[in-house]
Amino acid sequence: MTGLRRKARIVALQALYESDCTSLKPDGSFFRLAEEQSLPEPALEFARELVSGVLKHKKKIDAMIRSHAPSWPVEQLSVVDRNILRLAIFEISIDNKVPLKAAINEAVELAKLFGSESSSRFINGVLGAISQMKENRN
Repeated sequence: MTGLRRKARIVALQALYESDCTSLKPDGSFFRLAEEQSLPEPALEFARELVSGVLKHKKKIDAMIRSHAPSWPVEQLSVVDRNILRLAIFEISIDNKVPLKAAINEAVELAKLFGSESSSRFINGVLGAISQMKENRN
């Protein structure tokens, strides 16, 4: 199932990316992307949960990015990095269905696949700071 969950995250990331670039709702691109990837129903549902969760909690997630990456205004982050962070922060801080280290690792892998040369280090640093804060609260 790990491979399918990664494919689901990729579809979610791509739908959020398109929505972020065009300001259109991600529904159309989501279903097109899911069809292109031939996602089975469980993976499709996971991707749908990720997209809707990120959109529902976007203000809270962006506030977390601002507080843990103050030198990088959310609006000035690359669209890829911004949406990888949004996905991972949703999984880590709101959804809580995936182990912390797994969510961070998946985000870093997405950054290596889709981001710039420095994306994976940046993503890892921001998510590491968020995870430390979360662990300190527990």
